[in-house]
This record gives sequence, C-alpha cells and structure tokens, in this order.
Amino acid sequence: MLKHVLVPLDGSKLAEDALEHALNIVEPKGKVTLVTAVEVPEVPVYGYYPPATVPDVETAKTDLLPYAKHYLEGVAESLTKREFQVAIEAHIGDPAEVITETAEKYHVDAIVMSTHGRSGLSRWLFGSVTNKVLGTKVCPVYVVPSKQSSNGKG
Repeated sequence: MLKHVLVPLDGSKLAEDALEHALNIVEPKGKVTLVTAVEVPEVPVYGYYPPATVPDVETAKTDLLPYAKHYLEGVAESLTKREFQVAIEAHIGDPAEVITETAEKYHVDAIVMSTHGRSGLSRWLFGSVTNKVLGTKVCPVYVVPSKQSSNGKG
C-alpha cells in the first residue's frame, strides 16, 4: 500500500470517482492530497460555443479560488472522518502543471486521476490533462477511466 497519494479534482462526479480508487491503494490512515486548478483563459474562447466572457486573474483570485478551496475542504472533511490525513491545494494555472507541481512539492507516491475518455476531434480541441501529467513522469499515475463511453451513451 502507498503512504501518500494525490487526487486531482475539478468538481465533477467523474473526477471524484478516482477518489475511491485512491483510498483503496493508500494505507489506512495514510495521506491524501486533494488538488484543483482554476484555469483562466488568456484569450476569449470562440468556435463551436457561444463566446465566453473571460474572467481576469484578479476575478479568479477573489471569486473562483475561494470557491475551489471551499469545495476541497468539503471533500477533505469526509476523508478526515474516515481517518485519512488530508491536505488541500487550490491554485490558478494550467491543470496539468498544477497537478505535477503539487505532486513534486509533496513527494507523493502516486497520482490517481480520472480521464474523460475523449478521443478524436474532442481530444484535439480540449487537450488531455491526463496525457500531459503522464508525460511528466514525476511519479506513477493511476488512471481511472470514465464509466461512460466518449459518445456519452455509457
């Protein structure tokens, strides 16, 4: 069993699915670090979707970052009730960079994360945080596949 795992969360049920897998491989009363990244686009997003208003970094710091921390605190509370040691990290930045930097900072034994299972054009448009994290080779990465197929028909 592992002593310390990192679990990236983005507020989705899919990301939280990785949490139970992480708890199965971390030792009893082991340490779990929860991390989330608030991504602030540098340019407006156009294309297939209606133009999005791009928040500035200050808005992200004052509005989104506290919300992200509050979310992680709620998840952490449920884990501490189960006698796990829990640390939380919420940062503004590229999700893959935030995940790998946090893994290095805490010297975790492994990262346990879900993947959205995108392929083709969707993957090209949105990129793959999981692939970027795998490419850094900072520590072992356990990938929990989506329970739904990429076409959304589960």
